[in-house]
Amino acid sequence: MKIIYQQLIGFFVIIVIIISISGIAFSQLTKNFIYDDAWNNLENLSNTSIKRASSISEDGKNVYFNLDSLSSSNEFARSEKINFTVYDNDKNVIYTSNNDRKNKISSKNWQQLKQGKVIEKANDSKDSYLKKDSDSVIEVLKPYYSNGKLIAVVSASTFTSQLNDKISRINDQLIVVFLAAVIVGMIISFILANRLNKRIQKLRDSANKVSAGDYTVRLKSKNKDEIDDLINDFNEMTASLNRSDLEIKRQEERREEFLANAAHEMRTPLTTINGILEGFKYDVIPNNARDHSLELMMNETQRLIRLVNENLDYEKIRSNSINLQKSKFNSVSAIKNVVEQLNNKAQLHDDKIIMNFPEELFINADYDRFVQIMVNIITNSIQFTENGTIVISGKQIENKIVYKVADSGIGMTEDQVKNIFERYYKADSSRSEKFGESGLGLAIVHQLVDLHNGKIKVESTPGKGSTFTICFPDE
Repeated sequence: MKIIYQQLIGFFVIIVIIISISGIAFSQLTKNFIYDDAWNNLENLSNTSIKRASSISEDGKNVYFNLDSLSSSNEFARSEKINFTVYDNDKNVIYTSNNDRKNKISSKNWQQLKQGKVIEKANDSKDSYLKKDSDSVIEVLKPYYSNGKLIAVVSASTFTSQLNDKISRINDQLIVVFLAAVIVGMIISFILANRLNKRIQKLRDSANKVSAGDYTVRLKSKNKDEIDDLINDFNEMTASLNRSDLEIKRQEERREEFLANAAHEMRTPLTTINGILEGFKYDVIPNNARDHSLELMMNETQRLIRLVNENLDYEKIRSNSINLQKSKFNSVSAIKNVVEQLNNKAQLHDDKIIMNFPEELFINADYDRFVQIMVNIITNSIQFTENGTIVISGKQIENKIVYKVADSGIGMTEDQVKNIFERYYKADSSRSEKFGESGLGLAIVHQLVDLHNGKIKVESTPGKGSTFTICFPDE
């Protein structure tokens, strides 16, 4: 049995129990009300009869009863199926409508009557009204006084079968209402349970589709209840999974592209190195070309080492296994050293590097990683700039130290700017292959800047150049 049905059946059982208890209590209350009303009617009849039939002598010592008046009252009582008996102060019957009721007052009750108490009693067991015993009666014994002297006692009684008939009719109506409520409640509970179960089943079916790899599943939500909240969470989850899946696929494409590029880049230097080594082995390289061959082999070896190191660096940074050794140093001196190292490469492109710095600009950072950031960004600007200028500047703005590297190169499109810091991404594949770039340099820069709690952004216009802005916190 599904949990929704179990819950609703549980609630339904509780409601049925509450209704049953309420029905039993109401039935008992109804019984008490009907009996109290019957006793009140009997007492009212006694009051009326005595008032109409009794008269007091002039000296106030004697009381007389008009039997005709009592007979008239008895006719009314008989129409109401009430037995009526009048006793004098000596417990003698003055008038009775039922000969079987003569001298039926016990001594104990007579003593209570003399004390002025009205006696209400039912001559049956507690639940005899359920048995509809026609011999069971309820009775009221009421004393009447004149000048402080007991003058009469009236006994009025009626069979409980009449009262029980009323109670039975009320109970029958209660049972009918109870059964109708149970049936209607069961129908409504089933409809609600079925509706909720269908909504949950849709969630299950959708979850199965997601587990099968379909992350485009979405469910409609009316934002009305907790299930709609669950649907909203489910939709957010599938949207997140879909984004992650697309990102994984995109990264996989980049990885495959990188592996192809890396294999291609490695093949060339390895072929060159292998050819030179074979030349040395078979002594086919002239003596005057040996130095050039060794230099060429060294360059190709450095190219392979750089390719491997970039991948290792990126993995270390990405897995947070790199520890920054921060210290406070003059960044102007560090950048000057970088520019001196890269001047030869800039001259090959007929580029001019311009520095715009104050004499000192101190920063609290890892010196080696700071240099690595600047080398990668300036190298990238040189690579994509021909016969242009590269302006490197820096200054302190409030609680930040801001560096800018602006070039007048080929620039980038919006899509290229959006992906420039992605791993294995190359804005210009032909130029990257020419200079042996792996597509990891700027990705490493982005990670290193993040490790320093800094920010980096790029502004670029195709054909007009690019500007890299790096912000470090002034700690």
